[in-house]
Amino acid sequence: MTRILITGGGGFLGQKLAARLQTKGTLGAARIAEIVLADLTPPPPPTGPVPCRSVALDIADNAAVGRLFEPAFDVIFHLAAVVSGAAEAEFDLGMRVNLMGSIAVFEAARAAANSPIVVYASSVAVHGGTAPDLVTDGVELNPQTSYGTQKAMAELLLTDMSRKGFLDGRGLRLPTVSIRPGKANAAASSFMSSIFRDTLEGRTANCPVGRDFAVWHSAPRTVTDNLIHAAEVERAALGPNRCFNLPGRTDTIGAMIDAMTRVAGPDAAARITWDADPVIAGIVAGWRGHFRPDHALALGFRADASFEDSVRWFLEDDIVRGA
Repeated sequence: MTRILITGGGGFLGQKLAARLQTKGTLGAARIAEIVLADLTPPPPPTGPVPCRSVALDIADNAAVGRLFEPAFDVIFHLAAVVSGAAEAEFDLGMRVNLMGSIAVFEAARAAANSPIVVYASSVAVHGGTAPDLVTDGVELNPQTSYGTQKAMAELLLTDMSRKGFLDGRGLRLPTVSIRPGKANAAASSFMSSIFRDTLEGRTANCPVGRDFAVWHSAPRTVTDNLIHAAEVERAALGPNRCFNLPGRTDTIGAMIDAMTRVAGPDAAARITWDADPVIAGIVAGWRGHFRPDHALALGFRADASFEDSVRWFLEDDIVRGA
């Protein structure tokens, strides 16, 4: 029997992950006994046979996080974060949630004394600066944003606490997730979903970069499956490097728009505007668009076959008709 905690359970990934776990009913060889969703306000729990409850939690509140871990969890999916644009605009908020909140979660896992699995949602924003155009396993972390820096610091702590045996960490550097459902957020990458989501739902959306901008991306379905797979990988297979880049795809914005057009016709693409945004452009200019995640592929993580699939899955899973 496995007890599972999802921080950031009210976000779109937390909701998709909870629903997928509810459908599976098991994690690895163990039956899921309970899923707990934690966020600033209690998230809606998925319906199904697995007991699921929601709690309000400030993850930077050490005492509150500690109380939540009574009794202990077997698996923690730590997804809660202040997104990239907000962390860049509000340094103290990003530090409080992305770094101090992660420390609170890791320390609560350590205090539980059962060395639980902690799947940590990091980001490829930990790379940048003078990193090579093709990022391979072992390339040094060199973030060029506050968000990437906060994620990198949490990664280092997760790896060290795993080395000590306090917890069993698995840090996944997520590609840009597209197509995200719901409303646009403060992430610098938000436009990489809005130019598809909003236009497919009948609204206009602005693209602040050119058609030739290359994006390392993955669909929500694939990211959700990879998060679950991370909790199921045998500890011995991970090796000492507990944080690594997930598989993804590299496509230009133009190629992604063309893929959307092949699936859904030309109307959505016609709703895209192309007004430059120097703030967003300045943030994303330091991102890397080409990766070779050999370690993750060897562990069984997977990538999308095409962006056409991402569009089809959005139309099947997430589109809001008549929005």
